[in-house]
Amino acid sequence: MNTLLLMMIVQGCLGAFDTLYHHEFTERLPWKRQAAQELWIHGVRNFFYAVIFASLGWLAWGGWLAFVFAAMLLGEIGLTLWDFVIEDRTRKLPASERITHTILTINYGIILALLAPELMRWAILPAGFHVAPHGLWSWVMTFFALGVLAWAVFDYTRSKRFRLVQTPLVLHLERPRQRVLLTGGTGLIGTRLGQALIDDGHDITILTRNKAKAAKFTGRVTLVDRLEDLHTVDIIINLAGESLSNGLWTRKKKQALYDSRLKLTQSLTDWIAAAPEKPKHLINASAIGYYGHSETLEFSEHTKGGEPDLAYDLCRQWEGAAQQAARHGVKVSYVRLGLVMALEGGALAQMLFPFEFGIGGPMGHGRQWMSWIHLDDVCGLMAHIINTGIDGPVNATAPQPLRHNDFIRALSRAMHRPAFMPLPGFALKLALGEMAETILLHGQKVVPARALAAGYTFRYPALDLAFAQIFNGLI
Repeated sequence: MNTLLLMMIVQGCLGAFDTLYHHEFTERLPWKRQAAQELWIHGVRNFFYAVIFASLGWLAWGGWLAFVFAAMLLGEIGLTLWDFVIEDRTRKLPASERITHTILTINYGIILALLAPELMRWAILPAGFHVAPHGLWSWVMTFFALGVLAWAVFDYTRSKRFRLVQTPLVLHLERPRQRVLLTGGTGLIGTRLGQALIDDGHDITILTRNKAKAAKFTGRVTLVDRLEDLHTVDIIINLAGESLSNGLWTRKKKQALYDSRLKLTQSLTDWIAAAPEKPKHLINASAIGYYGHSETLEFSEHTKGGEPDLAYDLCRQWEGAAQQAARHGVKVSYVRLGLVMALEGGALAQMLFPFEFGIGGPMGHGRQWMSWIHLDDVCGLMAHIINTGIDGPVNATAPQPLRHNDFIRALSRAMHRPAFMPLPGFALKLALGEMAETILLHGQKVVPARALAAGYTFRYPALDLAFAQIFNGLI
């Protein structure tokens, strides 16, 4: 029996790691609409595990109840298989999560093998629940039972977050049925923008290496994986690029940051040069990292940069690569993106894990500027650029940037959580290296001068308004 209980402890520890590291921290499942069904399954399965832990610690299910207990064990297997199917449909599991699932499955098989003779002994007992404590083991089982029971309620409750239908984004381009090529269409911005353009009646082509992932779009859309398969387009929106905030900036990672932007952009300009009918407009993503960093300066599209860093160099090279399209008579715009606010990804999504559990707080000294923008305003501004024909740089930031400390206080209010646990700058640098220095601990105050001058009206000019929309009904 002690071996069985030890295997249950191993199962509990592996399950806790899988839940906290994969489901909560890296995948952020509770904040993803497509994960609602997966969370529901996790809630029911954790309830089964709570019963199993408590029973093995204190009870024997006598007589026919032993068969009920066995049915619950088989039910857990069914739920796990169902969970695997849902996961494969809705997201790509990282290697570490697949390995963890494999070990959990093997360990559960060992538990069933050890439990089989115990169930046979239960079956010959009189029908009913019989108290059968196991000393200290029983209290350890109680600890795990209470933990998974709490998480069962937690996951089940959060699976109901997204009962409301997501409000579609309405974009109205002045010219009907334009032909738009979208790169980075499976990313945070591309997903929202692409669907909005499809809904507005335009002919959208998504350039992607993963057609299965791009199949989530509904409506008239063409998927291509090579520029050679592309026909004439009116507008190119180039959003493709490796995420700066995902992982350590190793030498290989830095090379990927450059290659994912520069090589594709160069391929686009080469295609434009060879195309018999040129597109009218190339809208190329960039970032406010173009301005370097500063705690005192304010940057518009017409001001010089602050202290240079990797993001500064990357953005300048990226914009330079896109500018080559202008040689062929194509209008070129650079959308210098601030921190995009959305549940599905970006800077805000990285902050949700500690705040949901009440352990959030400012990073570093908190004086760094955060120039942010709501996801729908990014898409709206891109539509406005198409309609008005603005070329050159356009800052995609809300008109009210905030210091980091003020940003954190606004997030604390929106999530109804405390923000008392700061992350020291030296700890972030130690854990994340150059990425922490550039992305988390440094910032810049950027204002959308050209967007405002061109008449764009922000849907969410203030952070409290943006958070009210993002967290509406979810907290």
